[in-house]
Amino acid sequence: MTQEKLELPLLPLRDIVVFPFMVIPLFVGREKSVRALEKSMAEQKHIFLSAQRNPGNSDPEAGDIYETGTLANILQILKLTDGTMKVLVEGVQRGRINSFLTNPDFFEVEVIKIQENTQSSNDVKALMRSVATVFEQYVKLNQKIPLEAVSATANIVEPHRFADTIAAYMVFQTADKQELLETYHPVDRLNKLLANLKSEMEVLKIEKRVHGRVRKQMERSQKEFYLNEQIKAIQKELGKRDEFKSDIDELTQKIKKAKMPKEVNEKAMKELRRLELMQPMSAEATVSRTYIEWLVELPWKKAPGTLKIKIDDAQKILDKDHYGLEKIKERIIEHLAVLTLVKKIKGPILCLAGPPGVGKTSLGKSIASAMGREFIRVSLGGIRDEAEIRGHRRTYIGALPGKIIQGMKKAGTANPVFMLDEVDKMTSDFRGDPSSALLEVLDPEQNANFNVHYLEVDYDLSQVFFICTANVLHTIPQPLLDRMEVLRLPGYTDAEKVGIAEKFLIPKKLQEHGLVKKNLQFGDNVLEKIIREYTREAGVRNLERELATLCRKIVKEVVKSGKKFSLKLSPAEVEDYLGIPKHQPQESLKPLDIGVATGMAWTEFGGELLYIEVTAIPGTGKMVPTGKLGEVMKESAHAAMSYVRSRASELGLPKNFYQKMDIHIHIPEGAVPKDGPSAGIAMAVALVSALTKTPVRHDLTLTGELTLTGKVLPIGGLKEKVLAAHRAKVTHIIIPKDNEKDIRDIPANVQKDLIFHPASNMDEVIAQAFDKKYKLSKKSTAKKTTRQAKKPPATKRPSVSTLN
Repeated sequence: MTQEKLELPLLPLRDIVVFPFMVIPLFVGREKSVRALEKSMAEQKHIFLSAQRNPGNSDPEAGDIYETGTLANILQILKLTDGTMKVLVEGVQRGRINSFLTNPDFFEVEVIKIQENTQSSNDVKALMRSVATVFEQYVKLNQKIPLEAVSATANIVEPHRFADTIAAYMVFQTADKQELLETYHPVDRLNKLLANLKSEMEVLKIEKRVHGRVRKQMERSQKEFYLNEQIKAIQKELGKRDEFKSDIDELTQKIKKAKMPKEVNEKAMKELRRLELMQPMSAEATVSRTYIEWLVELPWKKAPGTLKIKIDDAQKILDKDHYGLEKIKERIIEHLAVLTLVKKIKGPILCLAGPPGVGKTSLGKSIASAMGREFIRVSLGGIRDEAEIRGHRRTYIGALPGKIIQGMKKAGTANPVFMLDEVDKMTSDFRGDPSSALLEVLDPEQNANFNVHYLEVDYDLSQVFFICTANVLHTIPQPLLDRMEVLRLPGYTDAEKVGIAEKFLIPKKLQEHGLVKKNLQFGDNVLEKIIREYTREAGVRNLERELATLCRKIVKEVVKSGKKFSLKLSPAEVEDYLGIPKHQPQESLKPLDIGVATGMAWTEFGGELLYIEVTAIPGTGKMVPTGKLGEVMKESAHAAMSYVRSRASELGLPKNFYQKMDIHIHIPEGAVPKDGPSAGIAMAVALVSALTKTPVRHDLTLTGELTLTGKVLPIGGLKEKVLAAHRAKVTHIIIPKDNEKDIRDIPANVQKDLIFHPASNMDEVIAQAFDKKYKLSKKSTAKKTTRQAKKPPATKRPSVSTLN
């Protein structure tokens, strides 16, 4: 099909895109454009209209003008007094500039007419209907477009004309309109138009919501101001006192009575002056008033003078409230003794670390009572925002100081006993790290000037006695842990639990349930049975629950039979009241199977026995460790296997025994994660037992890390592990030689029932574990003989095997 070409004057347009069938007035002032209009009026009254790429260019070149434009008829022209011309044009048809003709007076171009596709189908009609529906909604939202635009487009049936007419009404950017003009096919043009309409609809809806909110807020503010002015006028006529002025006077008196430091007092007075200038009901006034109230209610005064502390009375209070815990009590008494001689001492930072239920939190209350101070407890478990410690910035309604300042306000004194509970359970996220904020709180050299975000002034925490509690220490950041004096509270022995139950728990539960001593008495070994068969814990929390259950059963009998009911509980009757035992006692009195060794483990809840099982089966030399073991424990298993292979000839094993069998190492309670190196020597002993078909001693348990050369390295948590072994009635324990010094921390009543065997290498361990059946190394025996020649001075300590 041939293309029709025309030579026409060109009128470049700024910020305007003219579509076909569009009638629009234009104001023309540039000389070239005026001459182009005069040329068109003198001849055929046709002109080509095309938009500039850069509207700010007053003297565009050929490359600054879009190629696609609109052929237009000049309907009317009027010359204005300032020299500009007002011209009314009507778009006729799309055209594309083929080339620019040489004409120094104005732009003249050769234009190719673009023929429109006028065919219409059902799909096109449906698309037109969708565009018409959205356009109608758009017109209702956009007040710049007259409602007549909808009726003007309703009767148009040609797709290209329909699209161009709607596009002419739209309030688009010039680039978006030019893109529609350059879309030649009507269907593509309608699709683009529909997308643009929907996008503009979303923007208009958002604008409408924003305008609505702003209008409501303005109306509410005006209403509040009007009503406040009316109230003031009424109060003035009635002669009543201004309540707001009364609040200001009250705050002024509070500031004077608070006796705050000079810097803080100036800050409070400055904020008070700002408050006087505010509207009483405004949000800013609420924030300022709350801030001043926080300042005046905090205990800024120095703590009361040195109290006359009687050491003996403090000791009695601690002994009355807690059983055992001698090291903790001694540390508190030492601090009180220093306070009697020194007027001011920097508050110590204690960290009570131990399993749940051993009395860490209640011990804090007893310390406060013994010192005659207020006690404040703040739980840090789950805190992940630094603002919980330092407070929020005072920039919005609802901002508050952190938990530290809130606790000080609650205490009402500058020197309380402040317990930070569960300090090991803090976390961090994008809002900050609360443990880092605690570094300043728990540093005696810095906490005299604790910076609080909310108060915007420093607060003195130097006289506070801080106590932290934790179940484990490895989750506490090292810089924070370094600022604390760690006091460990290990699990209680069965004898200690019996003592706690008799002195504290039973009287407490009898009183809580309305019982008297004669209603329930405990026979011999009853408490021992409850502790061993119904609880398995390092503390006494579950023991307290079982005693509460027992008391409820007795209350039921008292209600039925009368207050004279009396019961002396025997071990045989325990199951009648508490049901079937929940735990079977861990006792190692039965002979162990071949390939089984008894190790020891440390958990957050105390110590546990760990049974290590090894089976050798025909195979290809693989080793399979199971039981949900961690990487360190798996590596310990490989180290143990390497040691056994290096000692194969001394153990009577074939040289290449490992090539014809698979070794399976399993540690029961497979759902419980286990990790750590301290089971190394126990794994090696179990391997030797399985490979030599020799059972391990059943009255022995062992713990220690094993190296490839057979050395036994020290481990942690010895006390908890030994207590677990003692509960299981084990009598012999192999421990690393370097842990021999830790035996003194074990209670004397436990030591007398046990025999400890310190070992420095694996040969000694195997000799003891198998009743000296294997003497693997003459070298190690010679070393032992040398050590025996140097007899240490006699000291009181538990039985320790020499491990010949």
